[in-house]
Amino acid sequence: MSESRKPRLTRPETLTAIGIILVAAGFLIPTVDLRPISALLPAAMLIGLIVLSVFLLLADQRKAKAGEDAAPMTKSPKRVLGAFGLIVAYAIATDFLGFYPSTAVTIPLVAWIFGYRSPIGLLIATVIVVGTIWAIFDFGMSQDFPAGRLWDR
Repeated sequence: MSESRKPRLTRPETLTAIGIILVAAGFLIPTVDLRPISALLPAAMLIGLIVLSVFLLLADQRKAKAGEDAAPMTKSPKRVLGAFGLIVAYAIATDFLGFYPSTAVTIPLVAWIFGYRSPIGLLIATVIVVGTIWAIFDFGMSQDFPAGRLWDR
């Protein structure tokens, strides 16, 4: 009885976790050159991603050790591809329009795509997120976010 098992490192969640760890670590390197106050948020978020990815990796490897089959990467690939497309569009929009307008449009758009349909809830969530970011960084820490190329002219 030969049981053909797939290698544990090729499981979708394991590959995803390893990919996130590598990309986040790569993005973490440039934060060393930033001023400490400017590097705080990106470094904290990237370290958080790495920690959460390590937890994902460990959990998936425990499942593999227990003999559980790997779950499919996604049940809705179009939705996932759309989300990645939105991330790219957000980065481009932030460069041209600035952080606040891009974020104010992207937050409700992503929530809508993932099924949240309450316009009042979308408005409240957007105001809370953008307002909190503004209060902490612009008002509290005197840090400016990118204004966008269109407004710099």
